[in-house]
Amino acid sequence: MVDAAYFWAATIVFVGITMYLSYLGYKKTKDGDYYLLAGRNVNPIVLGLSYGATFISTAAIVGFGGVAATFGMGIIWLVVLNVGIGVLLAFIIFGHRVRKIGQQLSAVTFPDLMGKIYKSPFLRYSMAIVILVGMPLYSAAVLIGGARFVETTLDVNFDYALIALCLIVALYVAFGGMLAVMYADAFQALVMIIGMTAILFITYGLLGGVGDANSSLTNLATDPGVPSSLAAQGMTGWTSFPELLSQNWYFMVTTIIMGVGIGVLAQPQLVVRFMCAKDSKRLNRAIPIGGIFILLTTGVAYTVGALSNVYFWEEEGQLSRQIAGNTDAIMPLYINSSMPDLVIVFFMLTLLAAAMSTLSSLMHALASAAGTDLYCGLSKSKLMPTKYRSCDDKQTCSLRVNQIAVAAMIVVTLVVAFYMPNDIIAVATSMFMGLCASALLPLFAAGIFMKRPSALGAKLSLVVGTAAWFLWGMFVYTKYSVVFNVCEPLFGKITLGQEPWIWIDPLFIAMPLAIIALVIGILIDPARKKAPETTATT
Repeated sequence: MVDAAYFWAATIVFVGITMYLSYLGYKKTKDGDYYLLAGRNVNPIVLGLSYGATFISTAAIVGFGGVAATFGMGIIWLVVLNVGIGVLLAFIIFGHRVRKIGQQLSAVTFPDLMGKIYKSPFLRYSMAIVILVGMPLYSAAVLIGGARFVETTLDVNFDYALIALCLIVALYVAFGGMLAVMYADAFQALVMIIGMTAILFITYGLLGGVGDANSSLTNLATDPGVPSSLAAQGMTGWTSFPELLSQNWYFMVTTIIMGVGIGVLAQPQLVVRFMCAKDSKRLNRAIPIGGIFILLTTGVAYTVGALSNVYFWEEEGQLSRQIAGNTDAIMPLYINSSMPDLVIVFFMLTLLAAAMSTLSSLMHALASAAGTDLYCGLSKSKLMPTKYRSCDDKQTCSLRVNQIAVAAMIVVTLVVAFYMPNDIIAVATSMFMGLCASALLPLFAAGIFMKRPSALGAKLSLVVGTAAWFLWGMFVYTKYSVVFNVCEPLFGKITLGQEPWIWIDPLFIAMPLAIIALVIGILIDPARKKAPETTATT
């Protein structure tokens, strides 16, 4: 176990720098616009690093690193989608449109942007509710990833680690807003780069170099061989892809690779970053920074996760999952078993950075959905009685209410985290991203690219996509039905479906239905034919 003195000394310095950067953001945050969008004038280096650090969390390092250890290097395809879709497509195709339209419409959140494009308060409020229902799954997964490593490394009670992480993040998000979050993200991204690079080089050094390590990983498929339970599900080895259309193939492709790879396009905490850029040039300059960062961090996490099998087989005569007990514990156990104390401490800071950078952005998105989109939006709406309409001043409301909302969302995230089962980090991350792709992505794409987007089509798409995702996840797809725990109490079995449907992620059912609903709404919407072209194309 690492010397606690090293850890606490390094952590105090790390948190001190984070708080100082947050204080700088706090000093510049004078109103709601600065709190929500950092004044729309963020440096491209800070923007790129913040986007990458928000994208890559402990879920990627601990959760998906554990998935790589269990299921092999096929997950590297997710790196391709992370960079190709999550950065290049997101910035070049979506980012420029979002920045331009958001500025024209003075939108301050993702739901606010869609509500203004479609001229529909219903969409704004409904999207905010989807975020508030789904995002705690992801934020809890990120929190668990950081807390698990603290628990393993320092023998600290897991519950205390959860609470401590939450309190630190809540402090600088509540007072500093988006600018504080992005300053801290940029610093934390640099820590992550150093930590992940060191771990990659040390891992290959321990295993005899790149060639020997990769050959040893391939040879594990014959000695000791793929565990019988995984072989029965279609696994063929740690450097090969599962059998086509097998249970593991469906899980890797529909849930892990495509679920996360596509779902990233409609992530509220990432979309809002495009609106923080002053102009298109700054967005373009942020692309290589974010792309290189994501390529490095995800590539290292997935590679090291898979290679941990070689280390444990050579040292302990067991595979990673066998010795760790569950997927979420593999990466923490490997680092603590194989690395020198200094590297363990630095990796601890890397995980803290990953957890804090993503968690702070998620808390900011949750708080803005609850505070700005719901409370402030409804308080000015005819839906709320006049005596309760307390948000006439948008700037003051956004600042004060969002600060209060952060505290509420921290409590919600903690409660969800306490009730999460084991082996949940990668699954919970995929759940939220799949929900966003199903419920939000079709109407998001239509809203920013169509000349006359249909409010009716968007509403139908949101309702159908959300309902289909939840129904399939709760009653058919086994990975999610266990988490929701609704089907078994009602029907006495964990799924109502049959093979192979029980292995197919809800994304592949819900998103096509959402797109069909969007098209039908566009075709039958009488108001669309009379409407002028949207600001999106002017």
